[in-house]
Amino acid sequence: MKRTLIAAYLALLITFVPAFCLVWRSGEAAEDGPGPSPAAAPSVLSVRETALPSPAVTPSDAASPTPSPTPSVSPAAEPVPERLLVKCGPEVYDVDMQEYLIGVVAAEMPAYFEPEALKAQAVAARTYAMYCAATGRHSDAQVCTDYACCQAWISREDMESNWGESFETNYAAISQAVEETKGEYLCYEGEPVFAAFHSSSCGATEDCGAIWNPLPYLVSVPSPETADTVPGFVSQVELSSLDFRDTVLSAYPWADFTGEESSWVGEISLEDSGRVAWAVLGGVEIPGTEIRSLFSLRSTAFTLEYTGSGFLFTVTGYGHGVGMSQHGANLMAAQGSDYTQILAHYYPGTTLVK
Repeated sequence: MKRTLIAAYLALLITFVPAFCLVWRSGEAAEDGPGPSPAAAPSVLSVRETALPSPAVTPSDAASPTPSPTPSVSPAAEPVPERLLVKCGPEVYDVDMQEYLIGVVAAEMPAYFEPEALKAQAVAARTYAMYCAATGRHSDAQVCTDYACCQAWISREDMESNWGESFETNYAAISQAVEETKGEYLCYEGEPVFAAFHSSSCGATEDCGAIWNPLPYLVSVPSPETADTVPGFVSQVELSSLDFRDTVLSAYPWADFTGEESSWVGEISLEDSGRVAWAVLGGVEIPGTEIRSLFSLRSTAFTLEYTGSGFLFTVTGYGHGVGMSQHGANLMAAQGSDYTQILAHYYPGTTLVK
């Protein structure tokens, strides 16, 4: 099939795209935003991850972020393309940018979030689509609908199915956010930025350099979420000693668990944001991101303790922690920040192009 379909196929895309290439999050904020790490990063991870909060950034101490200045605005940068080549499964479609973004925002953020948070998400999604197009992630398309690679996307047909009677209200809210930010994106030194985002942070976002290559506009900043404002903000994973040991050994067969169970967990090192940089398990120093993956934790913001009969992870937040926190953006919006202030806070040093 040809890589680019004529515009007349757009209607078919909106209503008949095969279900296997659609992603829906059941009304939850995305765990992590766009997929792979920035160009030249040492590994490919989901753009959304968290660790043990330091005293300075514990959730109970989290306050509203310091008011951010309105970002500088540039009217004379690269224009946003009106259409995109979007890869959905094995096929590539020629899609209107605004229609594409409605599907992305609907898949990545709950429609009931504050209007200014939805607008911030729309700008981040547009920016990330342009970033993907500029970096040539796909040889036959500019962006795909796989959230583990690029961004999630959902068709209007599936929105109707998932939202039911709330469809008209939800669709209108998201469409308005996309339309009111039409043509707007974030850039740094004239280029669209790697607009990472995640669901919720542990009092501060993560520095991009702690996970991928460092970027000057993806540094740790305060984020206002708490257990009182975010459902499921604190979660726990409990394992028997046998399961804990076997999980570590599955990835690190040379780990030593011959001593007392209480000695299996050694030193735990934290990033400046309070997330776990690495921990010694069975005598092996393991990165916090790898521990998160091994034990299916919601973030790398965790404590780990031996309970006498097993091991207990207590986890804060959801996602990799880099870039914009979606729940943080929603709280900032509820506290009076507009989308430009939200974007300036979570992507400091960027320019908002209009």
